[in-house]
Amino acid sequence: MKLKIIGIGLLCFFYSFRANAQNTVAQVDTSAYLIDKDVLITSKQGITLSAVVVRKKSNPAKLPAALLFFIYTNIKRSLSEAMDAADRGYVGIVADTRGKRLSQDKIEPYAHEVEDVNTVIDWIIQQPWSDGRVGMYGGSYSGFAQWAATKHLHPALKTIVPYVAAIPGLGLPMENNIFQTANYQWAFYVTGNRFTDDAVNEDRQRWRNMREKWWLSGAAYNRIDSIDGQPNPFLQKWLSHPDYDGYWQAMVPYKSDFSKINIPVLSITGYYDDGQVSAMEYFKEHYRYNSHAQHYLIIGPYDHFGAQKGGTPILRGYKVDPVSLINTREITFKWFDYILKGGPRPELIRDRVNYQTMGTNRWRHASSLARMESREVKFYLTNPVGKDFLLSGIKPKKVNYNKQVVDLADRKSYYNDYYPDPIIKKELDRSNGLFFFSKPFEQAVTVSGNFEGQLQAIINKKDMDVGLILYELTSSGDYFQLSYYLGRASYAQDRSKRKLLVPGKLEQIPFSRSRVFSKKLAKGSRLVVALNINKNPFAEINYGSGKVVSQENIHDAGEPLKIKWSTDSYIKLGISKEK
Repeated sequence: MKLKIIGIGLLCFFYSFRANAQNTVAQVDTSAYLIDKDVLITSKQGITLSAVVVRKKSNPAKLPAALLFFIYTNIKRSLSEAMDAADRGYVGIVADTRGKRLSQDKIEPYAHEVEDVNTVIDWIIQQPWSDGRVGMYGGSYSGFAQWAATKHLHPALKTIVPYVAAIPGLGLPMENNIFQTANYQWAFYVTGNRFTDDAVNEDRQRWRNMREKWWLSGAAYNRIDSIDGQPNPFLQKWLSHPDYDGYWQAMVPYKSDFSKINIPVLSITGYYDDGQVSAMEYFKEHYRYNSHAQHYLIIGPYDHFGAQKGGTPILRGYKVDPVSLINTREITFKWFDYILKGGPRPELIRDRVNYQTMGTNRWRHASSLARMESREVKFYLTNPVGKDFLLSGIKPKKVNYNKQVVDLADRKSYYNDYYPDPIIKKELDRSNGLFFFSKPFEQAVTVSGNFEGQLQAIINKKDMDVGLILYELTSSGDYFQLSYYLGRASYAQDRSKRKLLVPGKLEQIPFSRSRVFSKKLAKGSRLVVALNINKNPFAEINYGSGKVVSQENIHDAGEPLKIKWSTDSYIKLGISKEK
């Protein structure tokens, strides 16, 4: 049962891509439009890119362009997107990634968007129908492409509206330096032909068998394609960069690059977006390096696909507040009208951070993530009280250690069942991991913001992969999953450079790239933190030898991993008394 829950949950991230790509419309009357389906754009270096351009016959004036740049090539969807933009008073343009549709160049996901998006923008502003201004929008890979374009900001690009934007090397194919198996088939899906290879993407049995065979074999993660039986050169390329190094840094803005991004940005993501760590990294880094950035965020109870359309009434078994349901497309083009045509700002956007607090049926607004609640509270992962560990708001006077032992060579049990599907659980699997329970809240509170903190531990190996899950335990006994973190201890200080742990030494392991959330906790509810080591078929296994993790195999496991978790370890949360 556990395999089914985790596997299907993670794979939803990828099947949502196809659902989005197949969001087509029936045959419509095109007589009101000027349509060019076969635009071929050639760069100064001789690279070709294909595009669809749609204009309204009734609007011959020079207009700003609404550009969607994506890899999930589908001519029906491209026409639908471009026609909709034309109906809204823009020139609608959908451009395909290098190597897709009419382009005969090599398909290399992520590698060229920094140059290629600006090639398309250069072409747009040279056209007689262009007024010299471009706005970009779109989700996931298209969100990434927008940020890639800002690394060397084109003067004609006036705004971007990225939804659930990906960061290669941070959110996928690895998260916090841990490569995940759920990303595996995506390269075949988008590079198998000039469109998308739907058959290979839908072969769930193949990918399920591959994961299970790899898990049971104990083989190194970089051998997983040999177990599948088909070479995966993109995976092997990505595995050769386990650091967030120059290879990944070249694909999107990095550090001081953000200081030069001075255009208005509207980011949209969800509490249950699998790639939220990427979307939020853009937001945080933009403000870190440009305190005057005009960057606005909309976030609510959405998953990866749901955020791209505005939510769904039932999300993984949770009935969302009605007010959380929005129309992402309407907001996008109202934003374009605001920036490019002097229209009013979308009503929902009242401050930099616009967030829906689950359980209240209302939106709230704050000037920063830190101001989502009135105060920040530390909860310490302290000693056992009865059969449970205490999650305490008071720092322990004396440091003690809670012990955990994990046999990394064992294949009878999985560790770290973190995926939030369903969001509400009647019980938790407590056969492994440490579970910390707070005292019941004496009154209702709202808890919002980033799930972050610092672990302190002594281990007998050189590394480990850590999982943390945050729940609300209601007075009726339900576990409502709020957030989770997955990360490699050796990259906790610097994701671009691995620093191995010293066996027997107390190590500091800060964590922050998790999931932002906001929820009302009723009187009598408690917080629960599950602390565990990540060991399951859905990500590479860190055996702690100090070797490159993707090259470790079960023979590197050696003696079990022994951990002494310090009671000085803590999480931080923003909390306010509910009014």
